[in-house]
Amino acid sequence: MTELALKYGCNPNQKPARIFQSKGALPVRVLNGRPGYINFLDALNAWQLVRELKEAAGLPAAASFKHVSPAGAALGLPLSETEARMYFTDGLPLTPVAAAYVRARGSDRLSSYGDWAALSDICDVETARYLALEVSDGIIAPGYTEGALEILKTKRKGSYNIIQIDPSYQPAPIEHKEVFGITFEQGRNDLTITPALLDTIVTQNKDLPEEAKRDLLLTLITLKYTQSNSVCYGKDGQTIGVGAGQQSRIHCTRLAGNKADLWWLRHHPKVLDLPFVDGIRRPDRDNAIDCYLSDEECGSLLADGSWQQVFQTRPPVFTSEEKRAWLDQLTGVSVGSDAFFPFGDNVERCHRSGVSYLAQPGGSIRDDNVIATCDKYNMVMAFTGARLFHH
Repeated sequence: MTELALKYGCNPNQKPARIFQSKGALPVRVLNGRPGYINFLDALNAWQLVRELKEAAGLPAAASFKHVSPAGAALGLPLSETEARMYFTDGLPLTPVAAAYVRARGSDRLSSYGDWAALSDICDVETARYLALEVSDGIIAPGYTEGALEILKTKRKGSYNIIQIDPSYQPAPIEHKEVFGITFEQGRNDLTITPALLDTIVTQNKDLPEEAKRDLLLTLITLKYTQSNSVCYGKDGQTIGVGAGQQSRIHCTRLAGNKADLWWLRHHPKVLDLPFVDGIRRPDRDNAIDCYLSDEECGSLLADGSWQQVFQTRPPVFTSEEKRAWLDQLTGVSVGSDAFFPFGDNVERCHRSGVSYLAQPGGSIRDDNVIATCDKYNMVMAFTGARLFHH
């Protein structure tokens, strides 16, 4: 048996704490820092996600995890000029793996504050340079170049958590979990998410482009490692809104849709051109943007004078009408759900955020209502027959 002692468990009072393998060696090595209990939960879930995403898409993948759910996940596709500004790349050169992490973190920058990063490929200098600018707790990857490791070891005054995982490691087919002194046992969720899951299209519109298939698979793989109930919106090879851990399906859909709306609103020229004060910290910039977009008519932000702490000049009002007009331009979004939509209200909410393609297991007694709502908006919906609960 090999083990690694941890400082404490989920909370400081939960001692002792460790991770261990009953047979064989642990597949992870700590190269720097002292990762904790939650750090390892994030790291191991995130690693599985990016590994599967790369296998499915054939591209480098990255994820940004918080509290054992992804804030974002993405493939290593090039960034547009607008995306480079949105994600604060500061003119850094980006390799595919670096672009994957930039886009994953950019999916929901506010939630990614203090994240755990995961890469499907070896971490290179370009990725490390970007990570060095962000507030992050740690990273897991199959390897690190010498230059990348040197950069990352300077983060958090030298305490940044760096984990290397053996990419060939395969867990046992049966997994165990203990709750209240009682051991649960189940077969590991080894469902492979492939394009074949999208073959059963139940709507009148059956035109499912290759890019939409890619995005639907991305949302489904993301959901496989998201605390349930969960719904995920995706576009252009990245998640743009993840709704995790809600008791109601519609609340998942709304939460993820609201995040997708904020992601799209960040493309607006008013947001890209906000007059930030010189030297503003990246988290302060993210918080200001979130406030600017979330506040009705930007009222309190502008009225109480707090804008002067982050902006050089008073930012322009961004009205509800302007926001709605901009959101109406968003199209081609894909949505995955980890379980069936019980009512058509989920589809109605998806429509408000530019959704054209959906994938869900099907099996509700109101499937006909859900399908009819999709048909009303000429959406394409596939029944996967695969539930993706994760607890």
